[in-house]
Amino acid sequence: MSKYTTGEVAKLCGVSVRTVQYYDSRGILIPSELSEGGRRLYSEKDLQRMKIICFLRDTGLSINSIGDLLNNEEDPGSVISVLLEQQEQSVKEELLAEQKKLERLEQIKQHLKEIKLFSVESIGDIAYRMEKKKELDKLHMLMLISGIPFSVLQILSVILWITTGIWWPFLVYVVLMIPYGVWITRLYFHRVVYICPQCHGIFRPSFKQAFWAKHTPTLRKLTCTLCGYHGYCVETYGKEEK
Repeated sequence: MSKYTTGEVAKLCGVSVRTVQYYDSRGILIPSELSEGGRRLYSEKDLQRMKIICFLRDTGLSINSIGDLLNNEEDPGSVISVLLEQQEQSVKEELLAEQKKLERLEQIKQHLKEIKLFSVESIGDIAYRMEKKKELDKLHMLMLISGIPFSVLQILSVILWITTGIWWPFLVYVVLMIPYGVWITRLYFHRVVYICPQCHGIFRPSFKQAFWAKHTPTLRKLTCTLCGYHGYCVETYGKEEK
């Protein structure tokens, strides 16, 4: 059976030797035996008890409370189990919060790549865009979901045309797709606005300019209606015009 000295217990539990000695003096971690030279020796069970004491201290329990729990409680395991569950839930919440922070940092890094000249105003642009990101994602999802039936109809009508020579279902698809395309495109450009990298103003271009402009998934080459700058502007969500 393994035996541990005071120093070894301290090292394994990440505490000082004086801490182990203090718990001994308080009667909550008594060594299993003493060597012939009078050195304290702790068993594997003692080591596990020390780890439990350290955990309980981390939960905020006082030394007196820990002593009462371990020495006087008939079923300390049940109490410790509840404390462990609470601690586990707390750690999960902390991890979730840290994960959200990490995602936010990744978003900021991504937005910074789209900005050639970084400035204080750029921070405001990033903050505004991140604030509107959920709404923009919902708009993209609406376009994706509403377009699925038309995609299915297109694929089926083309297959039917190729395999049987029946072409009229494809004509139905085209007839339905044109008004849908016009509607969803107009809806989209009435729901998005653009941030000018020059004056940092938020503007909505005309439908014609926005539709024909060169673009990437997040940028569109436009002329700012506020300062006249012509170049790539950052797309974000904005309230629909009334």
